[in-house]
Amino acid sequence: MARIRLGTQGWNYDAWVGPFYPSGTRPVDYLAIYARAFDTVEVDSTFYAVPAARTVRGWYDRTPAGFTFALKLPQEITHERRLRDADDVALQFYDRARELGEKLGPVLIQLGPDFGPVELPALAALLPKLPRDIRFAVECRQRGWINDGVLALLAEHDVALTLSDARWIPRKQMLSLATRPTTDFVYVRWMGPDRDIIDYSRIQVDRSQELESWAAVLWPLAELKVKVYGYVNNHFAGHSPESARELQRLLGMTPIDPSTLGEQMSLF
Repeated sequence: MARIRLGTQGWNYDAWVGPFYPSGTRPVDYLAIYARAFDTVEVDSTFYAVPAARTVRGWYDRTPAGFTFALKLPQEITHERRLRDADDVALQFYDRARELGEKLGPVLIQLGPDFGPVELPALAALLPKLPRDIRFAVECRQRGWINDGVLALLAEHDVALTLSDARWIPRKQMLSLATRPTTDFVYVRWMGPDRDIIDYSRIQVDRSQELESWAAVLWPLAELKVKVYGYVNNHFAGHSPESARELQRLLGMTPIDPSTLGEQMSLF
């Protein structure tokens, strides 16, 4: 299952110390230890600002060969400028992203919940300007975006439609779209229906049935040589590392037992 990469949305959670990170782990060591359990992560911080080159190089240096980072396009581009007149910020962001070299995975273009299909011209104008050396996935948060025309537009520009298990679009529809990839990879985000969960240290909602449904569609994709990038949010079930490990088990992968991560502490 080398074509499937599963991880979480972010790694900087103090509540993970104990149930995932070994007791006593310092925040500076979170990423390096995380990378012993998973081979990819979605970086949320790039949504809030273009990171400094030094920061990005630090991510690279603290992770092993073969690790992959998925980055969010800054909100200044997606939410504030609404994909318009944002070339200056975009070019700066792309240069920073390239600091990751071979560890750079897809870039997530997360459209705001109020960014509706009426603004399709802005998306259509952005897609041809995306650099060809970086892969992209677009996340829509209104049902009206899901139609054959939008799927064809994304396919024309070799961009993935993000499949989100969240409140915006029914899961059944997302699962169906997984069988119609618009490029050679799919990008999946397990978000959960709401933000009520505030304790990220343990599983609080049984999502086994939902994960089994996703595994049933992701496995065939991998067999068809479609790459899978998947990231779990803490709000999905309460503790995203455990949800990601459950997905690994369902897909025939061998999860890393968190108790073994402490054996590596002497390296830090």
